[in-house]
Amino acid sequence: MKSKNQTHAVEFLLLGLSEDPELQPVLFGLLLSMYLVTVLGNLLIILAVSSDSHLHTPMYFFLSNLSLADICSISTLVPKMLLNIQTESKAISYAGCLAQVYFFVVFLCMDNLLLTVMAYDRYVAICHPLYYTVIMNPRLCVLLVLICVLISTVVALLHTLLLLRLSFCKHLEIPHFFCDLTEILKMACSNTLINNIMVYLSTTLLGIGPVSGIIFSYTRIVSSILRIPSTGGRYKAFSTCGSHLSVVSLFYGTALGVYLSSAVTDSPRKATVASVMYVLVTPMLNPFIYSLRNKDMKGALRKLTLGTFSMS
Repeated sequence: MKSKNQTHAVEFLLLGLSEDPELQPVLFGLLLSMYLVTVLGNLLIILAVSSDSHLHTPMYFFLSNLSLADICSISTLVPKMLLNIQTESKAISYAGCLAQVYFFVVFLCMDNLLLTVMAYDRYVAICHPLYYTVIMNPRLCVLLVLICVLISTVVALLHTLLLLRLSFCKHLEIPHFFCDLTEILKMACSNTLINNIMVYLSTTLLGIGPVSGIIFSYTRIVSSILRIPSTGGRYKAFSTCGSHLSVVSLFYGTALGVYLSSAVTDSPRKATVASVMYVLVTPMLNPFIYSLRNKDMKGALRKLTLGTFSMS
């Protein structure tokens, strides 16, 4: 491995989840299975939404974009992990590492922002049902998704461009299974003050802002639901946002777990294992949450499956 001050000559080593040779076949099979389930599950969500006219609503439009972001997010990381295990190599090029940082940040921000937009959609649907179709018109829905893409792209681009100015002159081993931005900054031998400020700013703004929006939306939603006189009406109103609330809890719960594990333990390996839940398991579980808890989605998936079998 080269350790020069010229960043374009740098090659990083990804230490992965385990260095035990006997565990590598098990990890390969587990990661491949998780990847295929995630891609297939989210792809089925997208196909079900696009093929069923009953699901051509803002909520499912945002859901299909969330599924697409999840597919892209896991595809940024897992194929490289599988390749490294198969070839018994830990190396990743400097350009490949920067690309992984960029795309992972883009799709992570997309998930974060889309969950906030979906919370706003549920707020309008439950608190202002008579004006829902007027407020959440197709033009606004597309605009909201484009804003999510724009913000995510700008944030990721800033992080990536700031990495380009750094030089690396240490033993460049990343104690992670992907090019984690914070781990890369630890290895730089040049001043990372601007990079760290950008990390703190983006984490704060993209953490506090969306979470505050989601909390506000659900505070108003709960308040509106409690004013519904009948128990059946309350259940029906809450069931429309139950799946989204489950996904939000999983997303931010695992993110908090990763943060706490990295803050409490000095072992990078333990923090890495904790991040598996956040990075790999969450995108895999999202399709199951929406398909199992949503009657409309189950019906659309059933139609899609029957249509596929009848064609074959």
